[in-house]
Amino acid sequence: MRYWIGLGSNLGDPAAHVKTALTELSSQPGISLRRVSRMYRTAPWGHRDQPDFVNAVVALDSPQEPMGMLGRLQDIEARMGRERSGRRWGPRLIDLDVLLAGDLILHLERLIVPHPRMHRRRFVLMPMAEIDPGLVIPARGRVQHLLQGLPESGVSVVDTD
Repeated sequence: MRYWIGLGSNLGDPAAHVKTALTELSSQPGISLRRVSRMYRTAPWGHRDQPDFVNAVVALDSPQEPMGMLGRLQDIEARMGRERSGRRWGPRLIDLDVLLAGDLILHLERLIVPHPRMHRRRFVLMPMAEIDPGLVIPARGRVQHLLQGLPESGVSVVDTD
């Protein structure tokens, strides 16, 4: 199944944390990274009294069922030192989200796919469009079309040279 995973960090060295998470993902048995976006600097969403985020998106293939994939992502977060006791949308060392799982639409207690707010987040849609400009989000539409309806500010490419 093709998964789309969002990665984000805004503590310590966020770009390094995103790179570490990508390395962790690529070393997982049964996971094949297909495309990785550039990293994007993003103004905080939700609580604005925190550092900017660095975000990226990866497309990967895995035979894992969606809840199993969620568990693997949370295991990586825990190994990297993520603590889930903080406030929602607050600062975090690493955040890994299942954005899409093939063309599935799921409403489970611990997982909603497509991610319920991704269509309103430029920091998710820009890297997705970079990887696959024709991508369609089930029940939402084409990524390029969704981007056109969002404000243009607050997201910029991170210079990693």
